[in-house]
Amino acid sequence: MTRVKICGVTSAEDRDAVVEAGADAVGIIHGVPVDTPREVDAERAEELVAGVPPLVTSVLVTMPTTVEEVVNRVDAIEPDVVQVHDGLAPAELGALARRVSQQVVTVVDAEAADLEEYAAHADAVLVDSVDSEGAGGTGETHDWVRTRELVDSLSVPVILAGGLTPENVSEAVRTVAPFGVDTASGVEVSGGHKDHDAVSRFVSNATAANAEESA
Repeated sequence: MTRVKICGVTSAEDRDAVVEAGADAVGIIHGVPVDTPREVDAERAEELVAGVPPLVTSVLVTMPTTVEEVVNRVDAIEPDVVQVHDGLAPAELGALARRVSQQVVTVVDAEAADLEEYAAHADAVLVDSVDSEGAGGTGETHDWVRTRELVDSLSVPVILAGGLTPENVSEAVRTVAPFGVDTASGVEVSGGHKDHDAVSRFVSNATAANAEESA
């Protein structure tokens, strides 16, 4: 059963709409050096995470330069999961995993050559279309057939991101059969503000594809 994460949530209203739509995980972005309308400060991140109800996963999405940075952010915000974009080498991911109780998701470019090395030090791999600064959220899809091969070959769960929308998520689930799908810009009315109808349709279409796969 493919899980659904809606990322880049910046307000309590959007967080609650994501939960109401039936998403499995809520992504909150904090501590990134790139210019994005989806980043919130530490206080807002803590408030948003605190309001995620039981049985829904809160995910802190961050781009650190050191393990210590991530540990400090996790200690302050207390998410269920930490998702690391760029900045840390595979061995540093392993060091992070030993210092926090949260599971660690590493983000890798769909075309990266060292996917297996990163996967060996993380609890899950999120495959995204990454820009030149190492950030996701580009709104661009990548080779889903290649990602399906990773689903079959890697020993950890694979989460699919990059250009997913309510219109293409069903096909993505059927093609890739990932552990999870992740979208941010694909369900927005403007940068950092979710379209609640699009969020609902995204979750519904992903769920419908799950049902087709199990039929």
